Amino acid sequence: MKIIVGGKFKDYPEGLRLSALIKQENVETPEYVTVALNDDFVESAAFDEIVLKEGDNVEFLYFMGGGGE
Repeated sequence: MKIIVGGKFKDYPEGLRLSALIKQENVETPEYVTVALNDDFVESAAFDEIVLKEGDNVEFLYFMGGGGE
């Protein structure tokens, strides 16, 4: 099946769970990543439950702290 990961079409096997995609994509610090699936944010507790489908659009987002002086 083809899904979009980070703006690029990629092939993955049917039945792929979001948690497995995170591992396969070697996501840095997966415990801190925010995932958007088809423009909706996904709770990290649901990563194991979500089975991806053909045409899904997945984005990995990292929020950086910082501040002014």
